[in-house]
Amino acid sequence: MALSPSPGLRRAAVLRDRPYRLAVPPVSGMLRPRLVLTGVLVAVGAFGLFCWGLALGDYPVSLPDVVKALAGTGDPGTLAVVRDLRLPRALTGLLVGVAFGVSGAVFQTMTRNPLASPDMIGLTEGAGTAVVAALVLGWTGGLGLSTLGLLGALATALLVYALAWKGGATGYRIILVGIGVSWICTSATDFLVARGNRFEAQEAMGWLVGNLNGRTWGQVDSLAVALAVLLPVTLAMGRWMRTLQLGDDVAAGLGTPVQPVRLALLLAAVGLVAFGTAAAGPVAFVALASPQIAQRLAGTSAPPPLVSGLTGAFVVLGSDLVAREAIPGTELPVGIVTGALGAPVLLWLLIRANRAGSGG
Repeated sequence: MALSPSPGLRRAAVLRDRPYRLAVPPVSGMLRPRLVLTGVLVAVGAFGLFCWGLALGDYPVSLPDVVKALAGTGDPGTLAVVRDLRLPRALTGLLVGVAFGVSGAVFQTMTRNPLASPDMIGLTEGAGTAVVAALVLGWTGGLGLSTLGLLGALATALLVYALAWKGGATGYRIILVGIGVSWICTSATDFLVARGNRFEAQEAMGWLVGNLNGRTWGQVDSLAVALAVLLPVTLAMGRWMRTLQLGDDVAAGLGTPVQPVRLALLLAAVGLVAFGTAAAGPVAFVALASPQIAQRLAGTSAPPPLVSGLTGAFVVLGSDLVAREAIPGTELPVGIVTGALGAPVLLWLLIRANRAGSGG
């Protein structure tokens, strides 16, 4: 008696015989007019917030003078204020938003779950635990915070991937295992903070909230290099990432090396979130909310990575402006504002998942 192929394999065979454009849903990588327009508008908005942030401060600068300073012209005092004092903070916020937004889009597309993001499955917590351990214990092994954050996030990702492996690592298992690992890392971080002295605890807590205060060119440089390497790699795997939306059987039938691609995407996303976390701390909810906002603005069936990154930059820069101006004379950590804005988004996603009966 001949065995009947599984529904997934039958679907893969049908899709393989059709033109490729019919097999893959119209998502992020395709140059649809609405997608392009959304990307341009969000980029313009993010640049406007970027310039606005450079204009604000104890020494106010007009927006035209900010643009001149960025171009290298203007009076020396304005150049010093804009380029030397304020530009590192603004660039860090911009790059962190891009890194978190793209990383969140990769995780949500790869797992086919809108609740999947680096801060939901333990990656930011793993990076945070490594950095807090270095701050509290005073041991860095000669490594910078960016490197320690990368190693912490990478070790957490490999642990999650290994525990989720059962003849392969599905998105559902990655999320469940990641939540458990996240709580382990959170408990370890809390223990380290409680063990440190008052100064170390304050420094660690200020970093754990997510903060752009006092950023330097060192953080900008390391994060810019990471984005220059990892962002093109992530975008180059966009076609394979879209086929993963169709399920592992269908993706394999379309010629996608499922597990190698999933591992490569995981490593790229981990690198983005690790360097972003090391530069500004685990800024809450940016990786979760930005891809969902970008997906709905662009009208795609999955979060578009590049537009998600631009949306992340918009969210971080806008939240930083609110953090600086909400209480006169006080600069709040940016993570407080993103957490306050992101929590309703998380509740909305949970309500939608509950109504759909899909759990996400």
